[in-house]
Amino acid sequence: MTDQAPGENARPGAQSTNAEAGTDTGLQPADAGTPAATPVGTPRRRDPYANFPGRIGRTMGQSEPAWAPRETPAPGAPNIVVVLVDDLGYSDIGPFGSEIPTPVLDRLADRGVRLTNYHTMPLCSPARAALLTGLNPHRVGYSLVANADPGFPGYGMEIADDIPTLAEILHDGGYATYAVGKWHLTRDSASNAADDRRNWPLQKGFERYYGVLEGLTSLFHPHQLVRDNSPLDIDELPDDYYYTDAITDEAISMVKSLRAHDPDKPFFLYLAHNAVHGPLQAKAEDLERHRGRYADGWDELRESRFGRQLDAGMFPPGTRLPRRNFEAGFEVGAWADLSPEEQRLYARYMEVYAAMVDNVDQNLGRLVDTLEALGELDNTIILFTSDNGGTGEGGPEGTRSYFSRFVHYPLLPADWNPDVEREIDLIGGPQSLVHYPRGWGMASNTPFRLYKGQTHAGGVRVPFVLSWPAGLRRTGADDGIRAQYQYVTDIAPTLLELAGVKRPEQRHGQVVQELDGVSFVPVLTDQSTTSTHSEQYCEMTGNRSYYRDGWKLVTLHRFGTPYDDGEWALYNLAEDPTEIDDISAEHPDVVAALAAAWEDAAWRNGVFPLTDASGGLAIRNPAEERLRRPVILLAGTPELERYRSAKLITFRSFDIDIDLTWHAADDAGVLVSHGDQGGGYSVYVENGRLHLAYNEYGTLHEVDAGPLDEGVHAVRIAVAAQAGLRWEWRVLVDGVETGRLASVHQLIGMAPFQGISVGVDRRSPVSWPVHERHRTFRYTGHLRSVTYTSGEPGPDDLETLVRVMREAAAAFE
Repeated sequence: MTDQAPGENARPGAQSTNAEAGTDTGLQPADAGTPAATPVGTPRRRDPYANFPGRIGRTMGQSEPAWAPRETPAPGAPNIVVVLVDDLGYSDIGPFGSEIPTPVLDRLADRGVRLTNYHTMPLCSPARAALLTGLNPHRVGYSLVANADPGFPGYGMEIADDIPTLAEILHDGGYATYAVGKWHLTRDSASNAADDRRNWPLQKGFERYYGVLEGLTSLFHPHQLVRDNSPLDIDELPDDYYYTDAITDEAISMVKSLRAHDPDKPFFLYLAHNAVHGPLQAKAEDLERHRGRYADGWDELRESRFGRQLDAGMFPPGTRLPRRNFEAGFEVGAWADLSPEEQRLYARYMEVYAAMVDNVDQNLGRLVDTLEALGELDNTIILFTSDNGGTGEGGPEGTRSYFSRFVHYPLLPADWNPDVEREIDLIGGPQSLVHYPRGWGMASNTPFRLYKGQTHAGGVRVPFVLSWPAGLRRTGADDGIRAQYQYVTDIAPTLLELAGVKRPEQRHGQVVQELDGVSFVPVLTDQSTTSTHSEQYCEMTGNRSYYRDGWKLVTLHRFGTPYDDGEWALYNLAEDPTEIDDISAEHPDVVAALAAAWEDAAWRNGVFPLTDASGGLAIRNPAEERLRRPVILLAGTPELERYRSAKLITFRSFDIDIDLTWHAADDAGVLVSHGDQGGGYSVYVENGRLHLAYNEYGTLHEVDAGPLDEGVHAVRIAVAAQAGLRWEWRVLVDGVETGRLASVHQLIGMAPFQGISVGVDRRSPVSWPVHERHRTFRYTGHLRSVTYTSGEPGPDDLETLVRVMREAAAAFE
């Protein structure tokens, strides 16, 4: 061979045989013993020079380089920041009538637009799926929050590969993509470190992530933080740690890092707060600013907020404020009828909530200041909204024991306590997990009826502020208010249009599913333009609605009752935006047409099957049975994830075997812990004695199990499930019982919320007194392992109960 360069349009090997070019022909030696797997001449490797636009010679001097172009946004493409708050009601920020100081949002609204007729889904995971994909959530597989897996297409809780997210599309278009905060699009059973992570943020288009995969957490002691693609193994957080501050710190750091490396690349930041979802917790300095603000109660608060909304022109003259929510199971009493003690307690709950909203605005201000310092605020789209309306899940009196209120068990025993007493001064701090009474949720949703979870306006109509000074400038008499109906699925196509990034028809060789949402850029730019979204179905746990051109058909479904046309109520929103006058009897033709439209949309979008009394929502994938197999946790094992930990103990008997290879006389510390201030248990050695601490949703029980002598020991915690959702605890040392805790309520639902730790009590402690004395109290002796063995289901096992319910339903049919 020579160094002669090939001809103008040739390269070495272009006319060579496959063997000369090094291509695998599929031929095998005669003695291989099996025939060729592929026909002769069929290549099984890509030609490395195929489609190269340059020129290849044997040396670089004889060659011409070329570089594949990289996708870049159009010059001047805006940054995009989506701020999504959790369970924030329509009237909870200044631009929508609130008394809570939100000066940063006030400023953004003054420079931007307010969508006063924006609608979302009634629960968080479905709303997030719709926002990030532009598809109706049932089509994406989110009929419910990502804490279910009943085995139907609409409940798959995974975004399919043919549904690109907003982050994926913007990333492909040349954007940097970051997410911080609440994700809640990963099924709870897939939130552990052994999962394939197919539905975690980095697999759905985000380059960096910091936050919590699940739907809620403690703001002082998050139960499992994830950075990028890995859970963080953290024993202790700083004393001044506050999650809303922390995710904002991370977001600011991501933006600063990007600008240090690239001065031009636009970014998409998805800042999804866990605030203001329960449990309600606020920093002391924020809480102090709101002391005494809510002594007049929720009735006065509704009236004052509604007055400010009318003054701002958010509703047409003649709009009425509905009477207090009156529907059975959702009703709210008059504030004046409460005792002074109740008023004082309930007002404190709302002070905490207001402090959380205040803190969200402060943190948004820190991000805005960063963008301003970088000179990029004017060319940044900032979109602020909520995933659903304010909640009534705190019940009529609220709760100081969040996880005993939200147990999702149908037949609680008569002695169950959904509100474990706490000192009022602890409310809002790290030792309390509280939620407000639903009267405040009603005020949060002013002027609308009902709450999160319902398809009435209180559940689906939320605040929406969008600011982009460089691209959306108001002129003349434009006050920034947009009264056109728009829907959560419209966000993705709108932001893509504003960014100048086209949604592909194919991605990675796969045809992508069509959008349901429609861009509302015309509405943003022209106050007089009609809505771009003329009709929309909605469904959540059997609550249904259908909107078409100002008409709204809606149900408030009673669980277990038939789905029939008698449930429908009809409202003319142009004349009655607060859904007061049911005119279904006057317009049976409209009811029939919209009911038929809902039925058709439900089949097209994968809404069926609807929930019923068969207990189907409690059914989980049988593959989860593996999560109940015994597990050996060696010393040094990172914290076991919450859901896996719960499967080992919930509704059943279980044993915990602690293998101490050597315990010295002065050794001390936690041997095993599971849970936090909302409920849990720990086993620890202090002053030479073995102890069991059991936190019963805020009530702390302590058992002194006697001295633990120097030597090798086998400690067993034997827990027996009893009737009435109770456990009996026995402590055995080397086979001898040394302590007993008789008949305490089981931890069910979301408790214990923090997973199992070996040799330490991480972050939120089970026992606050032990935490005050020793912090995380890491064990100093030689601990080999802790083994969990699940026993038989107890008398009140939920799965057994569901099976009986299903058998009864089948027999009835």
